[in-house]
Amino acid sequence: MNAVQQKVAVLGGGSFGTVIANIMAEKGIKVSQWMRDSSRAEEINQQHMNTRYLPDYPLSEDLWATSDIELALKEATLIFVSIPSQSFRSVVQLAKPFLKAGQMVISTTKGIEGETFSLMSEILKDELPAAKVGVLSGPNLAKEVAKHQLTATVISSDDEALRTDVQAALHQSYFRVYASSDMYGVELGGTLKNIYAIAAGLSAALGMGENTKSMLLTRSLAEMSRFAVSMGANPMTFLGLAGVGDLIVTCMSPLSRNYRVGYALGSGENLEEAVESLGEVAEGVNTIRIIKAKADELEIYMPLVSGLYEVVFNGAHVQEVVKALMMNEQSSDVEFVLPREAN
Repeated sequence: MNAVQQKVAVLGGGSFGTVIANIMAEKGIKVSQWMRDSSRAEEINQQHMNTRYLPDYPLSEDLWATSDIELALKEATLIFVSIPSQSFRSVVQLAKPFLKAGQMVISTTKGIEGETFSLMSEILKDELPAAKVGVLSGPNLAKEVAKHQLTATVISSDDEALRTDVQAALHQSYFRVYASSDMYGVELGGTLKNIYAIAAGLSAALGMGENTKSMLLTRSLAEMSRFAVSMGANPMTFLGLAGVGDLIVTCMSPLSRNYRVGYALGSGENLEEAVESLGEVAEGVNTIRIIKAKADELEIYMPLVSGLYEVVFNGAHVQEVVKALMMNEQSSDVEFVLPREAN
């Protein structure tokens, strides 16, 4: 089907759900954006703005929003789910009665369901076994996409038609979509990097230097790929946009919500103050707790996660944690070249 002839639904009224809906509306694709708050939906329809999440960024006059999920999903061939991980399953369950077998459903959420350790694609497969499932992830700061700054992302699915349709629907002069079949790796890359963005914000608030930033980024990449490969992902995925690309943008930009939480913690705020001042969901806070538990269970070596857990949840002093990390047993640089046990 020609991209412009499609009907697309986006579930979620946050910053990223709004920008991907807007990308397609700008192309003339018929887009329905569902959000819980009817007054915000009316704001998009009448003022062409989402002042809560994207203030000062005008939206396409062709973008239509509604708080009626049945109406939003009617006749949609592509459905993007842009809902925080804590509410993801409940919204999918809400949408389920209005979906048909074979519809294409794509998650844009970077998180893990704590109770089940399910990624969003696994929730989609669990709740919608007849759907074609994909995930969209990459270095995509919503406010930069809204400003039409050059951006690339990755659509991952084992369904070739889904990958092709999403590429056609989202491709713009400022937004390029690459494809992957490693759905688990792409999704874990987008999820795990949120943890290390908090660490990057902490280090920036403490005035650490460029050497430290470089070490933090590269050791974060080693740690997240080690975990993901142990869960069945392809290590090569982490050399791409959904791995190192997303890690760089999230760890180096003050626009990143997780970076801002880390910066607030490093500036002396406690966790509750840091999250409250942000005013949005920072997925990395919950992800630290979830990944720490899974790494301990599977005996995966993740010293940065362990140290960050102590700082965020147990109030440990950052300098003491850093000292302990630096005094750990020295190991190999890239364990896919020199395994840790061979060092």
